[in-house]
Amino acid sequence: MEGALLDGRYLVQSRIASGGTSTVYRGLDTRLDRPVAVKVMDSRYAGDDQFLTRFQREARAVARLKDPGLVAVYDQGLDARHPFLVMELIEGGTLRELLAERGPMPPYAAAAVLRPVLGGLAAAHRAGLVHRDVKPENVLISDDGDVKIADFGLVRAVAAAGITSTSVILGTAAYLSPEQVRHGDASPRGDVYSTGILTYELLTGRTPFTGDSPLSIAYQRLDTDVPPPSAQIDGVPPQFDEFVERATARDPADRYADAIEMGAELDAITEELGLPDFRVPAPRNSAQHRSAALQRGGTSQHPFAPARPEPPAAAPVRQPT
Repeated sequence: MEGALLDGRYLVQSRIASGGTSTVYRGLDTRLDRPVAVKVMDSRYAGDDQFLTRFQREARAVARLKDPGLVAVYDQGLDARHPFLVMELIEGGTLRELLAERGPMPPYAAAAVLRPVLGGLAAAHRAGLVHRDVKPENVLISDDGDVKIADFGLVRAVAAAGITSTSVILGTAAYLSPEQVRHGDASPRGDVYSTGILTYELLTGRTPFTGDSPLSIAYQRLDTDVPPPSAQIDGVPPQFDEFVERATARDPADRYADAIEMGAELDAITEELGLPDFRVPAPRNSAQHRSAALQRGGTSQHPFAPARPEPPAAAPVRQPT
């Protein structure tokens, strides 16, 4: 795919990361001479009319959203055998990579990550959109300290694909809400649940449920509450325990209604605790940095760890039959 010119305009340069349904490349908009990120979907989706219709609809809806916490969508198309999405290129890395490098975050750092994530989700919720797959892999951190959430609408498009079995739960097991596991239902309250799991992970360095398979991880949340982060690591204020408890309530009615309400509560906690401002650092050894170094044809000032494939976006969890 490297070297391909999509739609006569977007030059595919070097691979950043691959998942179960797509590969993200560093690219160049040759018309505007602007660096971009190009998400190229697997070729099996090219002939699926249901997927293509939903893919186009979701891309248009997300492109209309404007918020500093959202990765901008510039264009979408179908070139040869590959549907693709053209997005803002974030020079930096993912929250997953930052957690791998640095481990658990103190409350002020966790709040600095969550604030723009909830701001981006709030903009989507106001517009009637749901993310469905909030997780560290979909949170990007720029070298300038900007935090943005990516991949809106892709889970919904994949779910619409005719090749997707009705026995598959789409999403990432560790972050799914109970209602997503049971019925595949997605709503702003589902995004709130996933963000609550993300908050737990930011504070403790791990997700609350573990198991031998994605299925066992997914089904634990049906009858088990998320424990307070303070039970896993010292120094977590009770306000954050309560924040996680409400966000991850098993009954959606007991959660924050949406990211707007959840963000307001985070602001109140930040003020109550007097948490300082914090510039979130980008991960040093990110796949994006490796891709940029490869594109430059040189070496970075920091040694890079070997590239590791990212977990698939919206990895399927099969329901028992």
